[in-house]
Parts: sequence; C-alpha cells; structure tokens
Amino acid sequence: MDKETGLPEGASTYSAGTNTDPWTEVRIEVPAERIDAAGDIAHMTVPYGIYLEDYRFLEEEVDEIAHIDLIDEALKDKNRSKGIVHIYLEPGENPAEAVAFLREQYSIANIPNELTVIPCRHEDWQDNWKKFFKPTPVGEKLVIQPIWEEELPLREEDGRKTLYIEPGLAFGTGTHETTRLCLQTLEETIQGGESVLDLGCGSGILSIAALLLGASRAEGVDIDELAVKTARENGIRNGFEEPALTYHCGDMAKQVTGTFDIVVANIVADIIVLFCETARNFMKEGSVFIVSGILNTREQDVLDAFAANGFSVLERKADGEWLCFKVQ
Repeated sequence: MDKETGLPEGASTYSAGTNTDPWTEVRIEVPAERIDAAGDIAHMTVPYGIYLEDYRFLEEEVDEIAHIDLIDEALKDKNRSKGIVHIYLEPGENPAEAVAFLREQYSIANIPNELTVIPCRHEDWQDNWKKFFKPTPVGEKLVIQPIWEEELPLREEDGRKTLYIEPGLAFGTGTHETTRLCLQTLEETIQGGESVLDLGCGSGILSIAALLLGASRAEGVDIDELAVKTARENGIRNGFEEPALTYHCGDMAKQVTGTFDIVVANIVADIIVLFCETARNFMKEGSVFIVSGILNTREQDVLDAFAANGFSVLERKADGEWLCFKVQ
C-alpha cells in the first residue's frame, strides 16, 4: 500500500482533465449479516456513492414485485455469505484517511472486513455503482426504478406506482435506510391533495414520490446546484413540472415562500437540529415535519432540538442504526 495515496503499490492513476481525474473505489467485503451496519459506518465517509452488494434475499426481493423468475444465473451464483460495500471518493479526497477511519470503526464495531482500494475514472464509478442499483419496492405503493434497468412487471393487485430515478451525484436512490424511512412515512401521511416541502432535496426522490402518492404540489430546495438540476430532470422523467413540482437552489429562507402541509428533510442530525429552528416558518397549523438521516447515537440531540422548538414527536421509526421522526 502506498502510504501517501492510500492506493495499492504500483497502481496507476489517471492524469489531468475533468473527466479523467482519479477517483478512488474503496471495496469492503464483510459477512453478509453485518452489511447493514458496515454500510452505516461507510456512509459517514461520504454523502454519496455508497452501494451495497447483498444477495441473501435475492429471490424474495424479486418475488415481491414479479411472478416470474427474472434472476440472472450469474447473480444466483454469487456468494450469499459475503456482502460488499462500495465507496467512491472524488478527486482531492485522501483515500488513506477514509481507509484508516473505516478500519478503526469496523474494529470498534467488531465487523470482520477486507478492504481493497482501487483507482478509477469518474465515468467508471458512475457505471460501476449502477450495476448494484436495481428496481426496489418501497412501502406498499412505490417501486423505485433506475432508468437504465429493465422494468420488472408489477402485479396488478399490488397497485404500486413506478418512480423513475437517475440520481447522478445527488443523494437519494431509495435504497438507503434513511430514504426508505422517509418514503414509508410519506406514504402513511399523505391522504391526497397535500402540499409538500422537501428540504435538501438531493435527487428529488422524496418530492416526486409525494406527488405519486397523491400530494397536489411539491417544492424542493438544495444548496447544491447539481442536485437541483438532477431533481428537475427526474421530475420531468416522472411527468411532473412547474407549477406542480418546483425546485430552488440556495438557502431555504431566501428561496422558499408560503406554508406547506408536510415538510420533509432527509439530511444529517446537525442540519436537522438547525432546521428545527426555522421549519415552522413553512408549516401551516397542523402540519407535520418528517426528518430522517439520524444515527441512533444522535437521537437525544435531535429530541432536544424538537423540545427546544416546541415540536412533539408523533412517530419514531428505526431501520438498523438509522432513525426517522414525524413531529408536529
């Protein structure tokens, strides 16, 4: 291992140019039963680019949304006892720091692991992670459909709607626990005709899902210009444009006006604590605030922020080490 770059000795790197700058893949093999915990720890290193290979429940997952056997033989041959976490680090990030952090955290969590560091080009990692993002049923009413994957036939009796997504570099594919928790809570909350504000909209998945679930209007805001561009494109893919679906780039206090029936934020605990101070400015009387992206180690910090700003907890959901709250 090269101590300066964090790459295997002798590994080649890619030279100058926006599309050829070296990205780095960190590949972490763990026991399959620990992959969720391993993924939670890996997610602390980057806000995007984390994808899990887990073949334990392959047949059951396909059967949820299809009557016929659509599983590729190569997938059936995969080792079910192992799971793989893939992390992609952009140019300028130090792989050695990420690897050192991961090794320390996995040791503390007693997760056996084998880490491999591989240089790759930007376009390579974009294609690599897509191999592991498959159509995913969420809750009772949605299927998250990557636009590059062949659609699975839905059972009529399920009544699911398809949400087409191309996340690009923005967070939000529907596969991470935090996004699933938000989607499930939105499904249970939306009765029809609501207005929804998505804070830190990322790929736009939550605001688009809200419309598919019956909301009449949704707005999203994000400080990342690329995320807003991606969200708008995903909205169009799903048949939604202004005025039903609107996205803003910048600070929510400056970009968003009016009040909403539902405000949702899937970010991180520190930002949620800050949002608790201003979210009421965008809420009607009786509105709810749905927040996710909270590790259970930060639960008390978030509960304290709720209490300090007059919010009462209506519901708490957990998935692994991640939490989602609905408050009012």
